[in-house]
Amino acid sequence: MAQAAANSTPLERDARVINTRDDHEVHPGEIAIGVVIGRTSEFFDFFVYALASVIVFPAYVFPHLDRLTATLWSFAIFPLAFVARPIGTQIFMRVDRMYGRGTKLTIALFLLGTATCAVAFLPGYAQVGAWSAILLCVFRLGQGLALGGAWDGLASLLALGAPEGKRGWWAMVPQLGAPLGLMLASGLFAFFLGTLSPQDFIAWGWRYPFFVAFAVNVVALFARLRIVVTPEYTELFKSRELTPSRVTATLKAQWRNIVIGAFAPLASFALFHMVTVFPLSWVVLFTQDSITRFLMIEVAAGAVGVAAIVASGVLADRIGRRSLLGYTAAAIAVYSGFAPQLLAAGPSGETVFMVSGFILLGLSFGQSSGAVTNNFPKRARYTGAALTSDLAWLLGAGFAPLAALLLAQWLGLVAAGMYLLSGAVATLVALGLNKELARRLG
Repeated sequence: MAQAAANSTPLERDARVINTRDDHEVHPGEIAIGVVIGRTSEFFDFFVYALASVIVFPAYVFPHLDRLTATLWSFAIFPLAFVARPIGTQIFMRVDRMYGRGTKLTIALFLLGTATCAVAFLPGYAQVGAWSAILLCVFRLGQGLALGGAWDGLASLLALGAPEGKRGWWAMVPQLGAPLGLMLASGLFAFFLGTLSPQDFIAWGWRYPFFVAFAVNVVALFARLRIVVTPEYTELFKSRELTPSRVTATLKAQWRNIVIGAFAPLASFALFHMVTVFPLSWVVLFTQDSITRFLMIEVAAGAVGVAAIVASGVLADRIGRRSLLGYTAAAIAVYSGFAPQLLAAGPSGETVFMVSGFILLGLSFGQSSGAVTNNFPKRARYTGAALTSDLAWLLGAGFAPLAALLLAQWLGLVAAGMYLLSGAVATLVALGLNKELARRLG
């Protein structure tokens, strides 16, 4: 203990002092709170950038291009974080093994906050020309590296510690961070868009959500350190064998589980951006509807998504997580065939598209973490789950806005559902072929 205290950061030592209590028990509720706060902060950073990639960067970084082409270039930069994320996982797993989980989280979350906040100081094309886009790429890569290091194992710990018959309920808890982060980011952008002139918003108003993201990361860092650096949780991580293994060795031994685990939740990961980033880009590019009004639709739809995620926990415990993933994947396949056209049906069609999409997203995404965790032996669970998540986000979500917008531009809205349909098919095939996954999730 004395050596651990000597090697710890001041934040870790403060977290230990605050977390000192008499009973020394590990409480699932504390894990849940830490997980929700951590995931909400990560998704808030994520959505602040995602919304800006539609509303701000085309006009600020690519003003010399027409709006559609500028948005496509903005979406081309968007996947860089997903490409860098596995690299960040490899780097920070080494930090974890050498210096501990608290040090890894401190560095990763400060990098995430710094990279996100740096976007707020981004000079535009008018000031530095093409360097504006280059700097944006650098900051986006920094976000991806940090997200790879932000994996703390708390979600896996929560799922593994769930009592029999309640695994679906506890598996959905980490997923609540996605709609909560979207609601916060959309609300902030809606506020500044609604209160500032277009000129002031592009000049300086859009920067404030990125400043807020850094502050949110500091709060989330302390909330997570308060848990992971205490002796009780350190021992629990070890007893569950949630300790980092070497990335190359894990890939070599568990590549089948990693690939299957990544494809199993692909329907929900593909849907993720189809109901958040892509519809906003369509509204901005091809309609005269108010951006502020649509952002408020996203806030309301996010609230529906929260309820649907909670419902997924109840349903998964009744019918099984594998069954729920299969049923929702089939429903998403049906949704992909008709729902995108609703975006051309005016405000009412947009609302139906968003609400129905978030119901499906909540039901499917709510159990996607269960598909990531339980397919690995104990010795590889921590690193394997992180790599599986990285791959699922890269394949399912990273290129979704760009692919959907390109398809919609070339072939119309009906074609935008093709990307979503591919994700649904991938999920159904993965669930059908992997007998071990079926046994563990059933």
